[in-house]
Amino acid sequence: MSQSKSKSPLEANRKTSDLLLDSDLVSQARELKIDVSSAAEEGIKRAIKSERERLWLIENAEAIAEENAYVEKHGLPFTKYRTF
Repeated sequence: MSQSKSKSPLEANRKTSDLLLDSDLVSQARELKIDVSSAAEEGIKRAIKSERERLWLIENAEAIAEENAYVEKHGLPFTKYRTF
């Protein structure tokens, strides 16, 4: 009878993937005791966030331009109530 090995909560949402990385970078990371998997994951998270922000700006460029034109023409709403 074989026992199935259950994954820990940290492994539950993980996927093994092959990455081609610069061998010098990997060597330097290991020398500095940097967890390459965690560093790669953080880098991918930043790249995803950056790309989503870039795409959002493209998708909303027209609305942003219209709002800026409104403010340029009419000023900021409720400016007379500002205390700063």
